[in-house]
Amino acid sequence: MSGADAVEVLLVDAGGANLGSVRYAFERLGARVRIGREPGEVRSAARLVLPGVGAAGTAMARLRELGLVEALRARRGPVLGICLGMQLLFESSDEGDVECLGLLPGRVRRLAGGPGLRVPHMGWNGLCVVRADSLLSGVGDGDTAYFVHSYAAPVGDFTLAATGHGGQFSAVVRQGDCWGVQFHPERSAATGARILQNFLTGVPA
Repeated sequence: MSGADAVEVLLVDAGGANLGSVRYAFERLGARVRIGREPGEVRSAARLVLPGVGAAGTAMARLRELGLVEALRARRGPVLGICLGMQLLFESSDEGDVECLGLLPGRVRRLAGGPGLRVPHMGWNGLCVVRADSLLSGVGDGDTAYFVHSYAAPVGDFTLAATGHGGQFSAVVRQGDCWGVQFHPERSAATGARILQNFLTGVPA
C-alpha cells in the first residue's frame, strides 16, 4: 500500500499523549495519516481514529471546545477509539462523572482491582474473542495486547473480545461503524499491527 493507493486516516487531536505513536504505527503500515481538529474534516474523513491518554473529563472538554462532539455523533464511516478514545465512545464514565459521546450504550467504570491486582492495570493480557468481526480477522483467543488503564467498559452485546483484571471487561467493542480497543495497538506488537491493518483495509468504509 503506497502512494495514491494508500488508505487515508484522520487522527482526532483530542490532546492525547499517544497521538504521535499511533500516527507512526499507521504510517508503518503504509497509511497516509492526517491529524485533524475541525468539525468538517471529522465528519467527512473516510476513516477516523480517536486516540487518547489521560482523563475522560479533560478529553471531553477539549472535544466540546473544538466543536467536535456533535461532529463525531453525526459522522458516518469507520471510527476506531483507542484506550481513552474507546471509553469516550460510551454514554458516560465514572472518571469525573462525565457525559461522553454516546455512540455505544453503557457507562465506563473504575476497575475494582483486588488482592495482588494493582490499579491502574498495566501490562499484557490475553484476549478472549467473543464474536467474529472483520477488525479481529487473524486475531485468536489468547493473543496478547498491552493495556494501561484504570477504567473499563463492561461486557455487553457490543463486545467483540474481553479480558480480565479483577473481573471481566470489554477489550474490543463494536456498534455499527464504531469500533474501540481498550488496549494500545501501537504498543501491542503483531496483535496490534494486525488490528490496525484490519481497520485500514478490512472493515467496510
